[in-house]
Amino acid sequence: KQFAIFHIHRAIVMDSLIGNLKRMRARQLFLQGVSFGLIVASALMIWKTLIVVTGSESPIVVVLSGSMEPAFYRGDLLFLMMSDDPVRVGEIVVFKLDGRDVPIVHRVLKVHEKPDGSVELLTKGDHNPVDDRGLYPTGQLWLNRHHVVGRVKGYLPYVGMVTIMMNDYPYLKYLLIAVLGVFVLANRE
Repeated sequence: KQFAIFHIHRAIVMDSLIGNLKRMRARQLFLQGVSFGLIVASALMIWKTLIVVTGSESPIVVVLSGSMEPAFYRGDLLFLMMSDDPVRVGEIVVFKLDGRDVPIVHRVLKVHEKPDGSVELLTKGDHNPVDDRGLYPTGQLWLNRHHVVGRVKGYLPYVGMVTIMMNDYPYLKYLLIAVLGVFVLANRE
């Protein structure tokens, strides 16, 4: 019975949305489209501002695996900063390896300072039994400064699960975008 009521309610809501879209004049529809564009542009401006303020090319990342448990769990949202301060053993950094698109969140295990002033890092996931040399490209034993995307400065637990679900089930991403678009266009205010 609840299932039938849900479908009836959903049909009524959809009819209402479609009716609103049909009653809108071309000018109203155009203004709603502009509003939607402004929302997207605002989100991009906020993202770019975060990049400038934090100094990180990716100021917010989602933990995708359990390699850092118990410090961070899959789905935790991490806030990153990048600074010129020296990286220390025990810090949690996010790095990108050459040839890979997905950043990795692991703890600095060793710091190797070379005579020329450059610094090399060795990382390891807290939950992993060995260091990350097996993840690094063949022949690479250390991370360099250019690999580090940022240092973890804060987190929100499990907030990133929405992102993981949208990546695991791409149709959810398109469904969410479509629903948001319809609501923005159908809102007459």
